[in-house]
Amino acid sequence: MKWASSISTLPSLDEAIQETTAAIQAQLGGLEPHMVVAFVSPIYGASSTLSKRLRQIFPGARVFGNTAGGVAGGGREVEQDIGLSITAAHLPDVGIESCHVTSENMPEPDDPVEAWRAIVGLEPEHQPAFLLLPDPFSFDTPALLKGLDRAYPGAPKAGGVASGGRRPGEHALFIDDTVHRTGAVCIALYGDIRVDTVVAQGCRPIGIPFTVSRGHQNLVYELNNQKVLTTLEILFNKLSPREQSLFRRSPMIGVAIDSEKEPLRHGDFLIRGVQGVSRQSGALAFNGAVTKGQRVQFHVRDAAASAHDLHEMLDRHLRQNPEPAAGALMFNCLGRGKLFYGQEDHDTSVFKELVGDVPLGGFFCSGEIGPVHAETFLHGYTASFAIFRKRGWS
Repeated sequence: MKWASSISTLPSLDEAIQETTAAIQAQLGGLEPHMVVAFVSPIYGASSTLSKRLRQIFPGARVFGNTAGGVAGGGREVEQDIGLSITAAHLPDVGIESCHVTSENMPEPDDPVEAWRAIVGLEPEHQPAFLLLPDPFSFDTPALLKGLDRAYPGAPKAGGVASGGRRPGEHALFIDDTVHRTGAVCIALYGDIRVDTVVAQGCRPIGIPFTVSRGHQNLVYELNNQKVLTTLEILFNKLSPREQSLFRRSPMIGVAIDSEKEPLRHGDFLIRGVQGVSRQSGALAFNGAVTKGQRVQFHVRDAAASAHDLHEMLDRHLRQNPEPAAGALMFNCLGRGKLFYGQEDHDTSVFKELVGDVPLGGFFCSGEIGPVHAETFLHGYTASFAIFRKRGWS
């Protein structure tokens, strides 16, 4: 297994393709790629021809990708500017299956698992790992994740929602020679490959965990048998002035994936934004759902918290997976990057610092896909990584 990654900001798509593919060929050292993943700025205006060109240059490779509002590759991040990122992999003894899922051909989330497996064409015994590239305007991504989790429990799933377009039909999704404008690209890898996921949600906890004593759907009324407004006032008064400022600006709430876990640690929560608090109804509304008995903890988000979270989650991954990685893909929120951190290439630099000089490509997404514990979610403000290693058997 060998991976390669390159990026170009040349103004012509033809020139960018020549620059990136030449770098890929040099890095692979004569090995032919079996998979090529491309993320391209819509500013080029001719992205529909990209996959065909890549298939001509790499005739033995499967080609996947999408348009993106920012791209990453070769150790660099290019945001809100013209750019092409190519990541390629020589994958002996690895099977690659793909499908284009649309609202019309996708089963209902609660349909029999056989219907979901028929779309992918694999059984759980194949032990597949999934890369998912949906369109934001035409597709129900959470429904896809729920269905795939039921059909392939425990299978790694990572990806990102295409970005850079402002209206339906402006995103391009690539599968080999075909360009789709709706739906989602689903890629399944199996065989002598292991895909590990790292999800850094970019927040840090404040205060202590609480138990929801009264809540319904996305509304929380009571925590620890106390009105949520009273709980928030007590919590807020205990925060430092800086934390108070952060909590005013971007209050977040984390819902514990396993409310029975003790102790709850950083990374045990699914982070969602607080939408508001009503003094009339006494409810806190957030972008998620709770039931009575679930445990929650409030969080804040800023550049320092996000950087700390990324370090901690990558450190944890490396302690659990000390074997060298061969390659990686990064699916990064459009809300991260230079404007957020105040420096260029932040997340790719942290990855290189901790994981090593591993070929890393990716793009800035309209939503990031990755698991928290064993369940897969669509996130925001998150960095989701798929890290590739040999499984060690054929």
